[in-house]
Parts: sequence; structure tokens; C-alpha cells
Amino acid sequence: RTAISFKLLNNSRKSSNHILSLMISRFSSDTLSRDGFVGLPAIPVFTDKLQEREFNKRRLVAGYLLFSKYGYDEGAAGHITYRDPIETDTFWVNPFGIDFSMVSLDNLIRCNDKGEVVEGNHPVNRAAFAIHSSIHKSRPNVTAAAHSHSIHGRAFSTLGKLLSPITQDSCAFYQDHALYSDYGGVAVELDEGKRITEALGDKKAVILQNHGLLTVGETIDEAVWWYIAMERCCQVQLLAEAAAARTGEPLKEISIESAAQASRLLGNPYTGWFQFQALFNRICKEQSI
Repeated sequence: RTAISFKLLNNSRKSSNHILSLMISRFSSDTLSRDGFVGLPAIPVFTDKLQEREFNKRRLVAGYLLFSKYGYDEGAAGHITYRDPIETDTFWVNPFGIDFSMVSLDNLIRCNDKGEVVEGNHPVNRAAFAIHSSIHKSRPNVTAAAHSHSIHGRAFSTLGKLLSPITQDSCAFYQDHALYSDYGGVAVELDEGKRITEALGDKKAVILQNHGLLTVGETIDEAVWWYIAMERCCQVQLLAEAAAARTGEPLKEISIESAAQASRLLGNPYTGWFQFQALFNRICKEQSI
């Protein structure tokens, strides 16, 4: 039934909006965010915290390998963090100075809320600590956060504005991302991290002006998917605005009502988690992780 519904979304705009509305009304907010659609897999829930830790560390490694595959690496810049399920005031992150393509289960490090490495044999990126520690502390629902210096996110960040609802995919971020316009240099101080956290608020993503993108999620899967999706939305909008400037025609934005509908279906935590599964399986097959 779900496949049929998605196929029908390609029909006329009126029919599409009607079907989308029916699909959204069929599921409660709890189902959308945690339990998955009917017939689709549910987000794993663990009683064994050690098992949960190892399960998610593998997904953290997969996130880094995907970032490398898509060219999101820029020297030593960038980081994805995962809140430890046992010592919840600590988080796992990549070892500073190790290329994303070389991140593995063996070299991940765990950092505490003082910026000290409590597990692992590599130093921590001070920017990772300054930004992510504040987010993890202020947002108990955030299990993971992702930030890198990807090309299109960086380019779009110089415009100092939010994404517009110009495609179905960009609607995932409709009224659910923010802009941090107070760039204060390289984020190595906790004050900068706190200001970024305040700008993020309760949203799932923030555009860091003159810097790049940052996304968060209730799972690693969700945070990484939002980053990949947002980077692509930035690329599409940059291309669309360049074309519009050449033709002199304004971009055709999706209506507020339709964007809000699409956002509820495409921008919820479960959808973010589910979208990542195919990428996870692909990178595991390619990299044998």
C-alpha cells in the first residue's frame, strides 16, 4: 500500500496533495517519529546498553565513510558525534587528523564534557568539542550531530538565508532549520558552541553562515541523512537560483500548505532514519564494515 501511495504522488498537484494529506492523517505523530509506517522496519530499541553502543558505533563509522564517499571531507575539518548510551555525558567522535575514509571502529574516540579523551588513543578536534558538547548538553533528545565543510553547504551559507521550499526534498527542512549569522572565527571556544546551539533551538538543522551546515537527530542514521539531504538541497537551490538569474524568472516555490504537508511526512525522525538504511547497507557492502 505504501508503494502505491508513493507512486500516486507523481500525479497532478491536486491529487498529490490529497493523497499526501491522507497518508499523514493515517499515522499518529508517535508512529511517524518512532515506530515506522505499516510494513516498514522499526527503529531498533535496546535493553543491553553495551549492545546498543556497539551497534551505533558501526553506524557512526558508516556515516564517516559516506561523508568521504560524497566528498564532504576537507582536511581535518568535520565531525559526527554519537552520545554514549551508558555514560551519557560523553560522546564518540572521529580521531582528529584522521581522514574520514580511514575512520574505523578501532580508532573512534570518546570525549567527556570537559573535552578530555576518556577512551581511545587520538586527540579530539577542539571545534568538535566546542560545538557538539553544547548541543548534546542542551538537547537531551539529540543522540547524534553532524557537521562538515561540504562544498554546496559552504557556498549556500555565504548567502545568509534559509532554504526555500522549491522542491519536494527541500520541504523536509521547511520551518525546521535555522540560520546562525554570527560567525565568530574558528569554533574552538565554548561560547561559540553555545551561540550555535541557541540558534539551532529545537530544530534539526542550522546553516552556519560563512561556515557550512550542521544537522542533528534522535539517531545517528537520522542526523547523517539530514546532512546528506540538506547538502543536496543547497546544491539544487544554488543551481536553480543561477538559472533563474539568467532567465530573469523567479523560482516557483511550493505553497505554504503543501510545504507543511510534505514536511510532516518527509521531515520527521522516522523518515530520516529510514532513508539512511539503504545508504548504510550500500557502504557496508562496499567497505566491508
